[in-house]
Amino acid sequence: MRSEQEMLDLIIGTARQDNRVRAVILNGSRANPNAPRDPFQDFDVVYLVQDISPFWHNLEWIERFGERMILQMPELMQDPPPNRDGSFSYLMQFSDGNRIDLTIAPLANLEQFTRDSLTEILLDKDARIQYLPPASDRDYFPQPPSPKAFGDCCNEFWWICPYIAKGLWRGEILYARHFLDYSLRDQLLKMLTWYAGFRTGFSRSLGKNGKYLQGQLEPGIWQRLLDTYCDADYEHTWQALFAACELFREVAMVVAEKLDLDYPLADDHQVSAYLNHIRCLPGNANEIY
Repeated sequence: MRSEQEMLDLIIGTARQDNRVRAVILNGSRANPNAPRDPFQDFDVVYLVQDISPFWHNLEWIERFGERMILQMPELMQDPPPNRDGSFSYLMQFSDGNRIDLTIAPLANLEQFTRDSLTEILLDKDARIQYLPPASDRDYFPQPPSPKAFGDCCNEFWWICPYIAKGLWRGEILYARHFLDYSLRDQLLKMLTWYAGFRTGFSRSLGKNGKYLQGQLEPGIWQRLLDTYCDADYEHTWQALFAACELFREVAMVVAEKLDLDYPLADDHQVSAYLNHIRCLPGNANEIY
């Protein structure tokens, strides 16, 4: 596997040798001084050019970066839809384990790519880029919720719960798991983000998809979050649902106290009673599977 320095030499050296490339920016975890270092971190790179057309879908030009295992070009895809911002990206996973996410962008969009706090200038041939503070993840710190955001999160969490219960009673495991694993979990993780934020003074990033959340929660809370992940067994899914409800209730009440807000106990109690009622109804899928 090529080392970090070898990859940076390749990225910067390619730009130095190509007069069309006027500046190089590094974003993402490789620019984050607080991110744990490992060999599988992506190289999120932007090449700024006067004319993007020679770089558009130019597979021959990207051969210099190494033997590719798989390539994705978002601007040529239908799903997900492309950004259509005038840039062209090559997401390159190499056979040696390295990955470069290379965006070719017009110089006119320079400001768009330098306003992110996780920005490091690797090359600026024309001294176009004004002074930037040292790269940090400050733009990615969670923020305290507004009263409306807190209330909406609670409402959505308890609104979703009956979908899961009905799906489990009917024997529709895919339906139930969709709402548990996506809709409900989104609200649980949102509340846990605020909970962790109050514990850390909203001064630490949780990373993409909450990958650093474990280090910001008490071990017991973290284990209870893990208990909400389970296999496709019906009884285990019921247990995961109630584990999620108990965890949400506990951390939401802490957040409510910090914000001097009322937690919606009436919604919680009524929905929880409904879940228990459905779980005990005759014909529950637990009796079938």
